[in-house]
Amino acid sequence: MTLKQVVEGSDTRAGRAFDFSIQFLIIVSLISFSIETIPDLTPQVRRILTYTEIITVLIFTIEYLLRIYVAESKPAFIFSFYGLIDLFAVLPFYVATGVDLRSIRIIRLLRLFRLLKMARYSKAMRRFRRMVVIIKEELILFLAACIFLIFIASVGIYYFEHDAQPEAFQSIFHCMWWAVSTLTTVGYGDVYPVTVGGRIFTFIILMIGLGIIAVPAGLVASALSQTLREEKR
Repeated sequence: MTLKQVVEGSDTRAGRAFDFSIQFLIIVSLISFSIETIPDLTPQVRRILTYTEIITVLIFTIEYLLRIYVAESKPAFIFSFYGLIDLFAVLPFYVATGVDLRSIRIIRLLRLFRLLKMARYSKAMRRFRRMVVIIKEELILFLAACIFLIFIASVGIYYFEHDAQPEAFQSIFHCMWWAVSTLTTVGYGDVYPVTVGGRIFTFIILMIGLGIIAVPAGLVASALSQTLREEKR
């Protein structure tokens, strides 16, 4: 059994043990990350969390280096999706260590990339990626249509409501928040029309929004069914 089979394969006992170990550490790391946000933690608990972070990051770093070592094309792996995810999962620890700058705390958000590391070991995530590939063109067209509708809705509500509510509907750009919340049928209620024309226009946009929600759901269901059929074949 080669090192490559252990690190990249999941069809052997050693490969499965390696995968499950990394998954377990990812979960431990995310739980530790969440506990850190609890106020008034005792120094002992914070010390345990610090040691947990150090140990998990060291193991993730070793895993990252091993994957580079066994990769057939090292540059291709480093700049691949999973290669970048693995890098960003450990990068915040090394960048933030010993640095006390408030602005750099945003880098700690990159620790959430550890959650994306789970995608490497999940068959369901691999199915989802295949599903996205199948409906990629349809999704792009759908997103383009959504952007177009948001703009049209923003322009329409601006001309209906600007004179009646100049502060709420100051410009087309201000109206885009209303357009997004209406087309997604969320309707926060913080900005709403008061004119008759504006209300009729809102009703039309709301009906369009109900139809928009059904489109991606149908695309996803169809693509997922096709993916499952391909797996069975």
